[in-house]
Amino acid sequence: MSLMHRKRRRRLPPLDALRVFEAAARLGSFTKAADELAVTQAAVSHRMRQLEDWLGLALFRRVNRQVALTEAGQVYQRRVARALDELWAATDEVLLRQARGLLTVSVLPSFAAKWLVPRLGDFRRAHPEIDVRIDAKPELVDFQRHEVDLAIRFGAGTWPGVLAIRFLTEDRFPVCSPKLLTGERPLGQPADLAQHVLLHDDDWHEDWRSWLKAAGATDIDASRGPAMNDSSLVLQAAIDGQGVALARGALAEADLAVGRLVRPSAFVLPAQFAYFLVAPAPAFRQPKIAAFADWVLATVGLPPLAMLLEPGPMP
Repeated sequence: MSLMHRKRRRRLPPLDALRVFEAAARLGSFTKAADELAVTQAAVSHRMRQLEDWLGLALFRRVNRQVALTEAGQVYQRRVARALDELWAATDEVLLRQARGLLTVSVLPSFAAKWLVPRLGDFRRAHPEIDVRIDAKPELVDFQRHEVDLAIRFGAGTWPGVLAIRFLTEDRFPVCSPKLLTGERPLGQPADLAQHVLLHDDDWHEDWRSWLKAAGATDIDASRGPAMNDSSLVLQAAIDGQGVALARGALAEADLAVGRLVRPSAFVLPAQFAYFLVAPAPAFRQPKIAAFADWVLATVGLPPLAMLLEPGPMP
C-alpha cells in the first residue's frame, strides 16, 4: 500500500458534521436533530449538505419535507454511530480518571511535614475517590516535564507560565524550647537573643537580620549560628533546645499549640511572601485538582476556587 493511499484513507470529514449526521439519521428528522443539538434546522441542513459534498454522495432522500437514509447513508450511519459511541466512551473514561484516582502534589518538605500531611486525613475522608501522592522536593516543578498535577510553593507568586493562587500568608517570629525561657540565660526581650544560638534556614538566611533590625536589636550579630536547608529541621533543632529559630507561623503552629515550642518575644516581622497553589491555569478545571484546591482554601477559611478565579483582585 503506497504512502499516498494510506494518507487518503486517513482523511476524515469534520467531526461536528458527523455528530449532526448521527443525530439526524438516528432520529429520522432534521428538526428533531436540531432540537437535540440545540441548533437551528437550517444549520443541520447546511451541515448535511457539507458532509454530502465532502463525501461526494447522497446520504439522505428528501421527500415532502421528510428525510430518509439512502442505502449509502444506512451503511455510513452504522459505522459512524459505532465510532462516535467509542469516542464518547473514551471521553467519559478520561474525564472520570481526571475526577478520581491519583493526584500528585509537589510541595516543600517543610510544609508537607508541618502543615499538609497532618491534615490529609480530612481530605481523604471528604474525597475517598482521590489518592494523594506527596512529592516533597524543594525544587520548582516543571509541569511540562514532570508528572505533577499541582504544586504548593512559598514565594512572591510570580512564577512564569502558571496560575498562582495565594492561600496562606505568614509572619516571622522567634520560637524556642520552653526550657530556654527559664534557663541560665532567660529569654524575655529581643536583646536577650545575644546570649543564645540563632538557628538559620538556608533559604531565608537574611530573615534574622531583618527581624532583629525591626525589633531594635541591631547590636546582635545576625549571621552567627548553624544553618539548615529545611525549615522543619530548623524547628526540630529549636524543639531540642539547640537555639532559637525564626519561624514561619503555619509551620510552627502545631508545635506551639502543644507546647513543644514557645514564643520568647511577641514582636512579629510582617510577611513578604506567602504560600500559593500553583499549576497551569487550565489544570484548575480538572475535577480532582479543583477538589484539592477547594479543600486547601476551605481549611484556611477562604472561599472556593470558582470564586477566587472570578475577575477581580486575588485574596
